[in-house]
Amino acid sequence: MAKIAFLFPGQGAQHVGMGKTIAERFPQAKSLYDRAADVLGFDLASLCFEGPAERLDTTAISQPALFVSSLAALEMLRAEQPDVVENCSMAAGLSLGEYTALVFAGVMSFEDGLRVVQARGAAMQQAADANPSGMVSALLLNTEQVAKVRDDASSAGQIWLANFLCPGNTVLSGDNPACARAAELIAEAGGSAKPLVVAGAFHTPLMASACERLESILQDIKIQPGRIPVVSNVDAKVHSDPDELRQILIKQVTQPVLWEECVRQLLASGCDQFFEVGPGKVLKSLMKRIDRKVDCQSVNDS
Repeated sequence: MAKIAFLFPGQGAQHVGMGKTIAERFPQAKSLYDRAADVLGFDLASLCFEGPAERLDTTAISQPALFVSSLAALEMLRAEQPDVVENCSMAAGLSLGEYTALVFAGVMSFEDGLRVVQARGAAMQQAADANPSGMVSALLLNTEQVAKVRDDASSAGQIWLANFLCPGNTVLSGDNPACARAAELIAEAGGSAKPLVVAGAFHTPLMASACERLESILQDIKIQPGRIPVVSNVDAKVHSDPDELRQILIKQVTQPVLWEECVRQLLASGCDQFFEVGPGKVLKSLMKRIDRKVDCQSVNDS
């Protein structure tokens, strides 16, 4: 029997219209958007279904929007293939998606998870506003080549390796001039640079101001050991102690995302059937670069 793992997407996978068909077809999914409106104080469903994109794409909105829309996709899967959900044995999520994974695992409730995600998004948006910065993907280069790009681009400003996504896809994050210089250096090294549409330099020390707000709200949230293991972005390990989980989630804001290591940890644990649960197909695409033989199915409304 296959060992199933769920993967939950992160910021950047959002798009206008996400979740609309699912909410129309599945009352249990629609109820998540209704409950979210009560927690957030605004009509999240309207922003997800109708936009405008300019507002949906802001960090403060896109994070709770993806969190709820991914869990809505999970409700569709639960209705259509209950055995798959019941037999899921491990999970992971990319950045914001780690919170979705933790809620699925029962580490925190839907409402509490949404409150943390809302605060996280707002705090990261505020930190981004205070530091004009961004992120750029370095495609077709190995990690050593990207590290050299970072070193050379640092003459233009602060810049870090922020996301290790898959072979040939590493994300740099930092001050705007440094990211622009990095894009030039990536091209010179024979790679392809892809600036990301994000508000700032996520997963770097430039997000440090967001940690205090996140720590404050996490202290008020009930966290308990999950019913299945969730692999952490920070160290590609599983954590079950509530206080340890709080510290890991705080570190995640300023530490690199070790996504390739997370997936390899799931594979090493015996997982051989994967489901990307939520908007987009980014994680499925990354999986093909990590291990093309592994079955990974998309669960969304597109």
